[in-house]
Amino acid sequence: MTPDTTRGTWGWDEDDRTRYNVVINHEEQYSLWPADRELPLGWKAVGKTGSKQECLDYIEEVWEDMRPLSLRKKMEELARREERSGD
Repeated sequence: MTPDTTRGTWGWDEDDRTRYNVVINHEEQYSLWPADRELPLGWKAVGKTGSKQECLDYIEEVWEDMRPLSLRKKMEELARREERSGD
């Protein structure tokens, strides 16, 4: 996508008729990708395709914790250590 300097966004506008796939990476972070383009390395489609707004609504519904997976795991590990040391 190319920058849209008139709106301060990266190619997103109200007249966007592009179909998008919702994609996810190994850190369980979501994004949108144009459905007619090959997925970038490290990303896989989750099975939701639609307008930009439909895909954003889906992501808002399913993405409960925006922290990367590696950070969530590290924080869980630290919490378990704290719990064990407090016994």
